[in-house]
Amino acid sequence: MGGAVVRALRERGDQVVALVRDPRRATGVADTGAELVEEDLSDVTRLTEALRGADAVIHAAGSYRIGIRRSERGAMWDANVGTTTRLLDAAEAAGTPRIVYVSTGNVYGNTRGVAVDESYRRDLGEAFLSWYDETKYGAHEVAEQRIASGAPIVIVLPSQVYGPSDHSGFGEQLQLARTGRLRYRALDDVGVALVHVDDLAAGIVAALDRGRAGEGYNLAGPQTTLGDAIELAARIGGHRPPGIRLPTGLLAVMAPLGGLIGQPNLREVIAASAGVTYWLSSAKATTELGFVARDLDTGFRDTFDAA
Repeated sequence: MGGAVVRALRERGDQVVALVRDPRRATGVADTGAELVEEDLSDVTRLTEALRGADAVIHAAGSYRIGIRRSERGAMWDANVGTTTRLLDAAEAAGTPRIVYVSTGNVYGNTRGVAVDESYRRDLGEAFLSWYDETKYGAHEVAEQRIASGAPIVIVLPSQVYGPSDHSGFGEQLQLARTGRLRYRALDDVGVALVHVDDLAAGIVAALDRGRAGEGYNLAGPQTTLGDAIELAARIGGHRPPGIRLPTGLLAVMAPLGGLIGQPNLREVIAASAGVTYWLSSAKATTELGFVARDLDTGFRDTFDAA
């Protein structure tokens, strides 16, 4: 996502300074002509100096994984809540006049089959679906508290992202289905609103230009399920989707052995997926920002052609 935003900004001629953890792994960003600054976002004073003179900052850093070990929770909390707090502290100290914070549609929790708009609020009496869910909710609250204090922040809330160079578990399943190498399906009733990364980047840039300070904008694509997305990817690749489906009940029984199959916290994966929908309405972003998300057939073909 970050690379796509940088490309969109550079293509229209903006001067971009990209704060990256490891410049050696950001060659694609460097190729756009953006200036790379090695930065781990851990020090407010250093961040303040990096932001001085900037017309705007887009905060898109964070950690996205479902099913992490308990020992990894502290690091994810800092990556999502701590980093957001420090970045907004630095922006305030530097007097940055425009801030776009990239949140997530996960802050709404389980939408229960409904595409919710920005006015929706989850029931905090219910448990969070995952540690990622909880940390991003905490970071979102930090941004909203700063807005209440007058900070010039626009919040964007993306849905599930896909596109070229997607190394997530979701993207991997689509690629395996396309090539006929996906062996089985599991938790394929999870509902997602898939947005192509380039459409998302265009929406983020539009929020930078035209978003109203203090407002949030859902940036979501068409609503589907993981199962339907797998079937579409397989069909585009000329294959049948895998016929084997692992029942959720069987996965629950296997949960204590999750570490043996590379999923140490399988219970969290199940809780965040089984029967859960993450569906958002982008009507507000379409009206105010001109946001448009391509259909899934087009988006998948664009993704696979770029692979």
